[in-house]
Amino acid sequence: MSLGGDGQGDPPEPRGLAFRSRRGRWVLAVAVIGSGIVFLDGTVVNVALPSIGRDLGASTAWLQWILTGYLLTLASLILLGGALGDRYGRRRVFVAGTVVFTACSLLCACAPNAPLLVVARLAQGVGGALLTPGSLSMIESSFAEDDRATAIGAWSGLAGVSTALGPLLGGYLVGAVSWRAIFLINLPLGAFVVVTARRHVPETSDDSATGRLDVRGAVLAAVGLGGATFALIEGPGHALSPASAAGVLGVAAFVAFLVAEHRSANPMMPLGMFASSQFRAANLVTFVVYGSLGGVFFLLVAYLQISLHYSPIESGAASLPVTVLMLVLSARSGALAQRIGPRLPLSLGPLVIAAGMLLMTRIRPGGSYPSSVLPAVVTFGLGLTLVVAPVTATVLAAADERHSGIASGINNAVSRVAGLLAVAVLPAVAGLSGHRFYVPAAMDHGFRVAMQLCAAVAAAGGVLAWVTIKNDVLEKAATRPGRHRREVP
Repeated sequence: MSLGGDGQGDPPEPRGLAFRSRRGRWVLAVAVIGSGIVFLDGTVVNVALPSIGRDLGASTAWLQWILTGYLLTLASLILLGGALGDRYGRRRVFVAGTVVFTACSLLCACAPNAPLLVVARLAQGVGGALLTPGSLSMIESSFAEDDRATAIGAWSGLAGVSTALGPLLGGYLVGAVSWRAIFLINLPLGAFVVVTARRHVPETSDDSATGRLDVRGAVLAAVGLGGATFALIEGPGHALSPASAAGVLGVAAFVAFLVAEHRSANPMMPLGMFASSQFRAANLVTFVVYGSLGGVFFLLVAYLQISLHYSPIESGAASLPVTVLMLVLSARSGALAQRIGPRLPLSLGPLVIAAGMLLMTRIRPGGSYPSSVLPAVVTFGLGLTLVVAPVTATVLAAADERHSGIASGINNAVSRVAGLLAVAVLPAVAGLSGHRFYVPAAMDHGFRVAMQLCAAVAAAGGVLAWVTIKNDVLEKAATRPGRHRREVP
């Protein structure tokens, strides 16, 4: 069914919304701000960790859980969030997720101790899992074919800005107010999204989504990720411990999850979607590259504070060039991928990211920002602009439009799991377990080891993209039969 006007002066648009139309801009703004607060919380907390630890008396393990607990529920339930949106309406589920996320942000701000903050972060991730896939699938199902890649590119760039802006905003709020302010900032943004989405965003859903929801799959995914995360965070140095048992439970739950999804009549992650070689390839590239990105977003701001003695606002501002580059270039990157195909951007981008990570190993205590930090973050940011929009467009193009919510959820889950594993694994691999994380000399050595490892992983993602991604995937998607939308009153 075609999309109608919004009653605010826009005529009906039977082919979908135009990128430069008034209503198109509203849809993009709502999707960007909604997903932006989720992406923002993925990085804004990093710069506040030292302050949170001091204020709440939290150990290093508790600080890891404050980060990974949020990613755990977000990654575990994001597939279910996409399926709920496809079935009950993408806007409806998006708005519900925004309400949950905003309310739990208030709980985070009021948490009196580390355990309760972790619980609030787990609940916050649930809200994020509901709203994140909807933000992208609303764009995929609302915009006209010719404007879709550009809209996705703009969404990717602006959402990426939220991720990169997190350390800067977090540093300012921690220094000027309190670490609790990093959660309170979500309240007015969430309220704006809820009101604006209900007024300006058309409702769409998948008319083939029927049957029972796959709650069993969601539970198994959560148990699998939870067990693996517990083992990775709590297990180093303990050959036999509850962490080992949790790891075994996690692996068993993952196997059971795959079996359950194969047998389910209505799986939240239809394994048949992976029959598309391009869907498999784009998600594998996402996992590899975003795993390396997770290491940078986790460690860079902490390294600048602990080893180079930057203030919170200085460490946050250090990554500002990444924000600027994402804002200026990501939409162009999406359009470029539409014109020449995604293979070259997705191959070159991770290699440029890897170069930026290697430049980060040259950052030393006493070095100046212009000579050591700036070249690294600029190179890193240039590589990031080449990856975010093309990989997102490739994933969605490889799936039928009626499954856009599930496709978006899978890709988001893949990226979140990759980041979660990076946060859980890197401290142990880089020698930063226990309280060594806060020792300047240990952090100096561990950061260089971590960046070398992340650079190798990012470069492997570029090679993988060159071997597996095809240039015609976006072109074929535009002419694929059956790409349709359904509007819900």
